[in-house]
Amino acid sequence: MQASKETLKLSKAIIYCRVSSVKQSTQGNGLKSQESRCREHTDKQGYQVVAVFPDDTTGGGDFMNRPGMVALLSFLDAQPNQNYVVVFDDLKRFARDTEFHIKLRRELKVRGASVECLNFKFEDTPEGRFIETVISAQGELEREQNKRQVVQKMTQRIKAGYSVFQAPIGYRYKEVAGHGKILVRNEPVASIIQEALEGYASGRFQTQVEVKRFFENQPLFPKDLPNDQVRQQKVTDILNRPIYAGYIDNPKWGISLRKAQHEGLISLEAFENIQARRKSQSKAPARKDINQDFPLRGAVVCADCNNPHTAGWSTSSTGVKHPYYLCKTKGCESYRKSIRRDVLEGEFEELLRSMKPTKGLFEIMKSMFSDAWEQRKTQMDVGKEELRKQKLLLDGQIDATLDKIITLTNATAVSALEKRIDDLESKKLVLDEKLQNYGKPVNSFTEMFELSLDFISNPWKLWASGHLALKRTVLRLAFSERIAYSRKTGLRTPQVSVPFEFFGSLTKKCEMVRSRRLELPRVLPHSDLNAARLPIPPRPH
Repeated sequence: MQASKETLKLSKAIIYCRVSSVKQSTQGNGLKSQESRCREHTDKQGYQVVAVFPDDTTGGGDFMNRPGMVALLSFLDAQPNQNYVVVFDDLKRFARDTEFHIKLRRELKVRGASVECLNFKFEDTPEGRFIETVISAQGELEREQNKRQVVQKMTQRIKAGYSVFQAPIGYRYKEVAGHGKILVRNEPVASIIQEALEGYASGRFQTQVEVKRFFENQPLFPKDLPNDQVRQQKVTDILNRPIYAGYIDNPKWGISLRKAQHEGLISLEAFENIQARRKSQSKAPARKDINQDFPLRGAVVCADCNNPHTAGWSTSSTGVKHPYYLCKTKGCESYRKSIRRDVLEGEFEELLRSMKPTKGLFEIMKSMFSDAWEQRKTQMDVGKEELRKQKLLLDGQIDATLDKIITLTNATAVSALEKRIDDLESKKLVLDEKLQNYGKPVNSFTEMFELSLDFISNPWKLWASGHLALKRTVLRLAFSERIAYSRKTGLRTPQVSVPFEFFGSLTKKCEMVRSRRLELPRVLPHSDLNAARLPIPPRPH
């Protein structure tokens, strides 16, 4: 290409290169080859290349969303008295959108810069501008056609149950014969997420903040904030995605919820429980000041005023910090009277160690659990038949709703009925999963019994694990109310949860609490320590 008389006067050039993705820039040589071709052109024209601006973003949309182009325009703004020629490889690299092509040409012209393309000659004539516009429109057409083809292929693959986007945390893609790339568990993160999801669904974690802290306490879970913290939005995304239940959807593309080809980390029923909990009345957020240093904060109340103890560090005259619990209720007899952490927590740990039923009571409990397990098994046939009836009822509701849609012409009413069908189909998927797994216990009776027995026999062992989430779990499972503490007499006799209270009622001498007078503290707020439930063996699914 021969330079015009106007461009021959220009001695300084800027090279602009662009590829459509970061992958192309890191794994290919597109940017380098474009720059090399442009440098050959500038050498022939006698231009001095003063800057190169690369981009690795898509050609669609506003050019002001491309970092390289924004930097190029800023460079020109910073030197308003200089005339530069902007050189690029192909017209499609400039802008694949007619509207933004014209705008970009105008922005460069305002800044006194001319443009040269290796595969197209710009002419400032009516015919030249017309051809330039036509070629730009052709590029936009090709881009839109490519986009449509990609979306169509991705849509069909999602409908077939395959994920087509970036693998969610806890999964990775693996090439599998007959499937192509399919999601598989990415351990150990998959197991960490599974425990968090099941914990939130069951109520082990009462709030999303507790799930967040659980992730932050897992060394192998990827953190996205300084100080090993996890962004709250990441937690919300994990709780909200059906892909973790082995299902997939894409409402933006009109794809309703359906069974996916990959293995889920949790059941669809557990996922529905999570969504129900998230939509239900919000609980008070877990306090940020309940941390590993003071696990009993919020769980112990002052015996004088019945208000929760706070906690903190006190610095002595020698500069040494000491941990304390204390009452901060004004007017209370114990107001700002400190209790050493090792004293209060030491008494509490002594209490946990004493909460051990006798060996004979274990045999009674095992017999009771065994009888309950067998009774549940005999109810399986009745329960399965009930699920089939519910499924038939849903099928009837779906058919009736479809019949209504056929007779309607109002777009708003049709949209509302279509949403109802989606809701009914989701419920049907849950029933299908229940029917498939009904009567198949996740674990054997022996395994489930030993899990419950392990906690009841020694809640101290779970507390001694050191994990804050497990310590909070012990407080919820072993005690139905906050524990009162007196500076003068120590821990008051606590109100234990039903299983421990049951064992105590079977013995003439309670082996699980010390012989102090029983003074019940106030009932725990719903937002903190819920009424404890023992993890007894669940019925077979």
